[in-house]
Amino acid sequence: MKTIEGFKMRSLGKDYIIMGEGASQVNFNKMISLNSTAAYLWGEVADKGHFSEDDLKELLLRKYDVDEATAAKDAAYIAGKWVEFGIASR
Repeated sequence: MKTIEGFKMRSLGKDYIIMGEGASQVNFNKMISLNSTAAYLWGEVADKGHFSEDDLKELLLRKYDVDEATAAKDAAYIAGKWVEFGIASR
């Protein structure tokens, strides 16, 4: 997987949002809101380019007290949502 170029995370109070920067990424109809866990993951992989669901799983295991099955399920879910929202591709 890889993040789509031109999207940046910004904090908005206690929340985080992903917004496109540059004319090709501007879509005023949609703003992507992230919880703190998704923001942590995005912050770790956004500038690296390529990453895998396994990378996301390992990041979750390193930071949170979760079992491997839960981390794998959550990593797959967030990766799928990022693809669905157009900020990452497989």
